[in-house]
Amino acid sequence: MADTIVDAVSRALDEAPPRNFRETVDLAVNLRDLDLNDPSKRVDESVVLPSGTGQETQIVVFASGETALRAEEAADQVLDGDDLEELGDDTDAAKDLADETDFFVAEASMMQDIGRFLGTVLGPRGKMPTPLQPDDDVVETVNRMKNTVQLRSRDRRTFHTRVGAQDMDSEEIADNIDVIIRRLEANLEKGPLNIDSMYVKTTMGPSVEVPA
Repeated sequence: MADTIVDAVSRALDEAPPRNFRETVDLAVNLRDLDLNDPSKRVDESVVLPSGTGQETQIVVFASGETALRAEEAADQVLDGDDLEELGDDTDAAKDLADETDFFVAEASMMQDIGRFLGTVLGPRGKMPTPLQPDDDVVETVNRMKNTVQLRSRDRRTFHTRVGAQDMDSEEIADNIDVIIRRLEANLEKGPLNIDSMYVKTTMGPSVEVPA
């Protein structure tokens, strides 16, 4: 096993065979001593990575008026109330949008309608929007979410999350992993004792164990 997180990342990058596309770097986390049949014990966290994800993040904003105009500066798509109703009538389009989008943001006043029209599509995917309060800056919120990843175990002992891209520095990716580990240790029932093992790898490369 590598001595440090940076060593593990460096090995994963060095040992990855050449590919004709830009690979992501992923972290696999194996949990232990948790009853994951109990939803309250599952991992479900949004984490802002200090060095960014190294990848494009698709963000859709539900908004109207001035907020919608400002959101166009940063979001990939801005939808209003009429668009929301249309999606509510077209389940296939709603599912396609949910699958193509990493994160949704919505004005708080629209959350009830989003639950009514899209709750059955977004809820099971863990993609209900982040509510935007009247005093929140939509551009700042969207830019922050571009550097955000979701940690979600569901009922499985092993889960994966993106921690960077192959052309990022090892130190940058290691910083991202460190933030994720700290969040997990702070929020898991028994802290670090609930983490069995962790591995870092590129999309197609070999796995390298990350030191606890």
